[in-house]
Amino acid sequence: MMDTKFSSAIHILIMIAGADTPMTSEQIAESVGTNASYIRKITGLLRKQGIIESRQGISGFTLLVEPEKLSLLRIYQAIEETDQVHVFDLHQNPNDACVVGRHIRPVLKDMFREIEEKAERELKDKTLADCMQKMKEEIDRE
Repeated sequence: MMDTKFSSAIHILIMIAGADTPMTSEQIAESVGTNASYIRKITGLLRKQGIIESRQGISGFTLLVEPEKLSLLRIYQAIEETDQVHVFDLHQNPNDACVVGRHIRPVLKDMFREIEEKAERELKDKTLADCMQKMKEEIDRE
């Protein structure tokens, strides 16, 4: 089951990129609808990968990568702490005495990896700036 760290990270980065002054974890948490400690967990991962920074004595975060140069794949990799997109898990104990049970893992492993590679290519082609543009369009429709 996928969690919401990735979508929360994009939400956080849109807020940081669009802010005139550094955003605090408390301000961001209010918008994301979560607590500040969860935001600090995600911002810690983003900071570790050089996507954002926070400075000693200054409250809040600033973006270090231009939104046009920040791919969704890089964000995903920072948050999930992996090089590959991983969406699907295989069940662990299929019955080898059953013909389907014996062959299901290699069949699904290859199919799932192919789908995940397509997802990686899509995420590489989309940027934070694309998300920000879509956000602007959504706001303008209101």
